[in-house]
Formats: sequence, structure tokens, C-alpha cells
Amino acid sequence: MKSAFTCFLFVLLFTSRLSFAQTGKFRWWNPETATFPVIEGQAWPEELKSPYDRLPARAEKQVREPVWDLAGMPSGLMLRFRANSAEIRVRYVVSGQHALQHMPATGVSGVDLYALSNDGDWLWCAAKYAFGDTIAFDFKNLNPNDNYHKKGREYRLFLPLYNKIKWLEIGTPEGTEFTPLAVRPDKPVVVYGTSIAQGACASRPGMAWTSILGRKLDRPLINLAFSGNGMLENELISMISEIDAKMYVLDCLPNMTIRPNDPDSDLTIEEVYRRILASVRTLREKRPGVPIVLAAHAGYTDGDINPQSKHFYTEVNETLEKAYAALKSEGIKELYMIPKEDFKQDTETMVDGTHPNDLGMMRYAEGYEKHIRTILHEQTDAFSTTKPLTQMRELYNYDWEARHREILELNKKSAPTNIIIGNSITHFWGGMPKGPRAVGEDSWMDTFGKNARNLGYGWDRIENVLWRVHHGELDGNPINRIFVNIGTNNLHLNTDNEIVEGWRLLIEAIKYRQPQAQITMLGIYPRRAQEARVENLNKKLALLTGETNVNYLDPGKVFLQKDGKIDETLFSDGLHPNAKGYSVLGKAIKPFVK
Repeated sequence: MKSAFTCFLFVLLFTSRLSFAQTGKFRWWNPETATFPVIEGQAWPEELKSPYDRLPARAEKQVREPVWDLAGMPSGLMLRFRANSAEIRVRYVVSGQHALQHMPATGVSGVDLYALSNDGDWLWCAAKYAFGDTIAFDFKNLNPNDNYHKKGREYRLFLPLYNKIKWLEIGTPEGTEFTPLAVRPDKPVVVYGTSIAQGACASRPGMAWTSILGRKLDRPLINLAFSGNGMLENELISMISEIDAKMYVLDCLPNMTIRPNDPDSDLTIEEVYRRILASVRTLREKRPGVPIVLAAHAGYTDGDINPQSKHFYTEVNETLEKAYAALKSEGIKELYMIPKEDFKQDTETMVDGTHPNDLGMMRYAEGYEKHIRTILHEQTDAFSTTKPLTQMRELYNYDWEARHREILELNKKSAPTNIIIGNSITHFWGGMPKGPRAVGEDSWMDTFGKNARNLGYGWDRIENVLWRVHHGELDGNPINRIFVNIGTNNLHLNTDNEIVEGWRLLIEAIKYRQPQAQITMLGIYPRRAQEARVENLNKKLALLTGETNVNYLDPGKVFLQKDGKIDETLFSDGLHPNAKGYSVLGKAIKPFVK
């Protein structure tokens, strides 16, 4: 079977060569025709009865009928693609009613389109839509490109929350570029929950808290929430344990409140306690070391005036706290609990006292993000340099996502002795994986040796490196030495203090993932007309490395003349070294590569 990375490269090569005459007609793509996985959010893509199911076909005989029926609703599923057109259309057919009494058709049966700027910022796309036998969404007047190139941007299409899809197609005008993207290689966050996690009552799919959280973390998220049926049942827990997850989230208490007068429920508080214990023990036995998050009931917004409502959620939350303490006392590690207060639900955040509106969904996502970033050691801060982002600034020259996938594939095969992290100056020096050009291949080999990995990306900034570190480029086997040269592309956007704080967070992230590595921060290399600022900033970097107990080296001084200006004969453009420049730079670094 071809790897996801191989499929990803194939589709890029194939679709980049498609050419259509501009006739005003649309070409349509059906995800079911893809030859590689494109529907993100599915844990069992090769075992499905229907293309948009969330559980494998075998589950039909293993779970209760309502659970199986709800599993056919594609809540949390998403399609990624690239396009450079000013209009994108989506048409599809669903099997159920378009709206619910307390939830609009746009959330129940609609789709939701988000885009990423080539700097990695989120953009939302409005549509004209019609709910008929065939539902149609028409996204018009889209700015198809940023200032970097004319090859478009990435889009993410969130699918309906409470209806089943019979078929779906995405259309773009002929003569424009359209590239389906493979599902991302990251291990997913897996959520098992109730109608709230499934998406009730978000106004549109992208506003479900799981969708918001997926965007905030920029990670795949698998939504295994089943409206009214998130009950911590053993059959579901057993299936969930099959998923090689980044984290498991159990948010089932809203379906497990004890209501003595309910003829359809024989659940007792003692059984709730037992199921919490059993669920955690099963996951921990089958997936040692994977974090497990237990979520408290976020409450009902009439709790302060309705004593019965308050009793319902207070009782199960006290039971959760009791079970959590018992599990921790057993020595179970990587177990966490999010208390009710951290979801910050209040009188303005719910539709019916139970299901969040969009504000409530955002509060849910923010509560989760705060805890999950701490658990995964993916901290952020206020400055742009401290917010991890992807980028697609140089698609005409190389593919940023493809390079990231290639590095992850290489990491699976072998651990390098030396890793060199940087921007285009590192990217175009030499080494593996190969870039679009290698200006100083000989000096690269002479400096870092054969067992070195080039983690330089053209146009990268500190925040882009932070994203790459969070998403696996340093995970795995121990590495001896890590050299980092990043920040020159932040000079025109950020203050010195913002750059220093970005470096600080990056150093912390690297140290956590490779605690035994010798980390060396390389000063920003001098560049034309920026020599004085670079010199001052490098002094601040030197102080920071003392505070964080890592090494510091300023090899870029070899580029300076006696007057403090760069030696133009060592550069191709006042920023990027030529072959001679790389040679003198390598000689300055080589003594520290031991």
C-alpha cells in the first residue's frame, strides 16, 4: 500500500498539470473518487459501510442501534483542498430533515468553508445557499491569492453536524487550479461525547466546539459524539482504544445524569462511577502513556433558579471527582480532569439551557485548548511569534506541507546526528531532504556530515518553526545536536522583544522534546541595511541562551567587513549567501559540530 506521503506527492504532481480552458463552466470533484484518504476525522477509513460514516462497518452489530444511526452523520469530518478560484461551489444530498426545532438548517445540514492565508491565518467564507432536494452552497467573490503567488490557498470544508450525506461534490471554474489534499499525518485528538460534542446547537458546522478546537490546535480531531448516547459504554471504549491517538477526551456526563422518573433509563450513580473507572482503565491498559482527559458536566444555564437542574449536574460532577481521585491513587498517569468552571457557561451561552449556542461553543473550545496545550506542552503567548502557524508563501518554489511530511517520513526511518533548523538560508544550503536548489552542498557536507537533516524552510518565521516542532519534526529518537537559525523573516514584522519571546518559547519546546540534545542557537545572519539591528538583537539572543541554559554561536560575523557592513561578494542578494558565503559560514560553525 502506498504511504499517505507518496499519495500526497502524486496528487500534487497530477493536479498541478491539469489545464482547462476558461469557458465559464465548472468542473466537479467527488471525494469518493479519491485514490487516497481525503475525508479527515475518520479512524477506520478502510472499514466503512458508507463513505461518510464515523464508525467501522463491524460496529453495526456491536453497538446499540441509535449509536450506529448517529455514526452515519459526518459531524467533525472535514475535506481539505487548495484552489485559486474566486468561486467555489458545493452541492450534495442528505437523507434527513434539514433543520431541528432548536437548531438551524445551516448547522444540521449545512457545510462550512474556512480558508488559510498563506501566512497561516484563518479566514471564514460566507456563502449563498439553498436547501432543496439537492443542497447548494455557493462561495463567491473570494480573494483567490495572497501577495506571495498565484497558486491559491488552502481551504477546509466542514461537513453537516446532524444529517447523513448521500453524495457530495465540490466545483471550481474550469481554467483554475484545484488540488485535493490528503488527510494530515498527525495523531488525532479523539473525542467521545454527547450531543454537545456532536455539535448541538451550533449555527454552522465550523462553530461546533470540536471544530473550533481543531482549528485552534491545528490538529486532526476525531468526533465520536453520539447525541443522547454518549454513555461510556464498553463497546465504544473498546473501539476507541483501537485508535492511535494523540489524546483521548471523554465528555459523556451530560448523558449520564441520574433522573429517577425517566422510564427509559435505569442508570444509577454507582454505575456512572463504575463506567468512569472501567473506561479509563481500559484505555490505559491498551494505550499506555496516551493522555486521557475527563471533562466535567459544564452545567445547565438554569441551574441557579432550578434546584433540580443544579442537582443533576452537581451529582455527576462529584462522582467524577471521586472516580478521578480513585484512579490517580491507583497510580494511573497522564490522566487529567477539566472542571466545570473552566468551560465558563453562563446565562447567555446556551439555546435551551443544555446545548450551547455559538458563544457557548467558543467557551467550550477555549476551556479545552487551555488544558490541552498544557498537557501536550504546546504553549502559546500573546505575540505573533509565539502562535504556531503553517505557511504557504513559496508554493511556486517548493511545497511547505510536502516538505514537512517528507521530514516526518525520514524521521521514522532513522535519527540524524545533527539537525539544522532554519529558513531559506538553511533550506538552500544543501543536505537532506533536498530543496529546490543546493547552493553550498559541498560546504554543507563538510560542516555537518552525512548524517545531518536539513529542517530549513524557505520564508519560515519563528512561529512556523514552533508549529513544526509541535507537530513532530523533533519527536522520536534522541538527537545529538540541534542548531537553530531563525528570525530574519520576522525583522520587518516584529519588535525585538516579540522576537526574543518567540525564541524563548521555541527553546522550551525543543528542550522538552529533545532534553538530551545539545542545542545551539545561531545568531541571525547579517543582511543588507539591517546590520546594526541584527547585531543588537543577537546580543539579546545571547542573554536569552544564558537564561535558558543552551548554547549560543554567532557565526554570521564572518559576513561583515571592518566597517560593519556585509561583504556583498559573499551574497547573492544581500540576504542569501552564495557558494563562497556558505563556505565561510560552514567553516565558522564546523568547530562546534563535534
